Amino acid sequence: MSTLPPEIAALNIRPASECRYDAVSLGEVMLRLDPGAGRIRTTRQFAAWEGGGEYNVTRGLRRAFGLRTAVVTALADNEVGRLVEDLILQGGVDTQFIQWRDYDGIGRTVRNGLNFTERGFGVRGAVGVSDRGLTAASQLGPDDVDWDHLFGELGVRWLHTGGIYAALSETSAQTVIAAVTAAKKHGTVISYDLNYRPSLWKSIGGIDKAREVNREIAKHVDVMIGNEEDFTASLGFEIEGVDENISEIEVDSFAKMVETAAAAFPNFKVVGNTLRTVHSASDNDWGALAWSRDTGIVHATMREHLEIFDRVGGGDSFASGLVYGMLDGQPLQTAVEYGAAHGALAMTTPGDTTMVTKAEILKLAGGGSARVDR
Repeated sequence: MSTLPPEIAALNIRPASECRYDAVSLGEVMLRLDPGAGRIRTTRQFAAWEGGGEYNVTRGLRRAFGLRTAVVTALADNEVGRLVEDLILQGGVDTQFIQWRDYDGIGRTVRNGLNFTERGFGVRGAVGVSDRGLTAASQLGPDDVDWDHLFGELGVRWLHTGGIYAALSETSAQTVIAAVTAAKKHGTVISYDLNYRPSLWKSIGGIDKAREVNREIAKHVDVMIGNEEDFTASLGFEIEGVDENISEIEVDSFAKMVETAAAAFPNFKVVGNTLRTVHSASDNDWGALAWSRDTGIVHATMREHLEIFDRVGGGDSFASGLVYGMLDGQPLQTAVEYGAAHGALAMTTPGDTTMVTKAEILKLAGGGSARVDR
């Protein structure tokens, strides 16, 4: 008889002993160029990081929580691609599933993605400018990866992918479908972060295309992750009583929407959502909720007026904390607290990726403070 909480037992997570990897992500990894306290338009120097909506989750699972992770992606084989690889290696994520594409010398046919990101402050919001057309990852096709080898012969407990990668091209959406289909066949749990970005869909059909693609992928997903805008834009579920900017949200209305989404997609076993109200770029209310059929809605601690240093990657760190809690067999209430705490801590440091420890996450999730540790 299982000793796991029923909502976790329902996921039927494969034993770690049967799998080489605890978690694998599918998505693009870009070079993030960060002007620090300055602005993209006036800076004379950038700090370099790696980042990607899907990759950030498994990097967090590796660096913060010590799990065995890998990334499936593609890079153009030039010095920029090798820099991205080096950054991934520093994060401890297995690189053996990176596919390398021949570089033509100027990027006419294939290139690596760049993401210029500046932090907001006060009344000035954060700004992101992506340069990712014709990237190697966007051209990765559904038949370019031996999915049965990865999920079957090697074994993977959890696959994470998302709506950013699905939006990059017709090919990338097909690649997501191939990955989740194979993962499901071999008993791998699938999580998907809707991560709606209007700029990615603008030239390929807009919100209608986003809904078409994401609703097809959603049929395969066990754990759906997003925020209020993601569920509305990507899946078409409206939230009652929320203005168009979603500056304020009635949690009860949002919870009702989550239950409506779960009824429309009976394959959803868990839904995880971040809740954010932006008072200024450096002052946000931050919280989260999660749902399962056994628990209904559970709420994480709401952190009002959370001070933000760099908001990019907060949602990805929420996802990795939530996934870790479930992989660790914790009740969903504990898992969502891990996710909310990890996201809050990640937004206190620069860059997309986490710089915090498991001990710090568990301390904050358990009600710890910011007093000095000596």
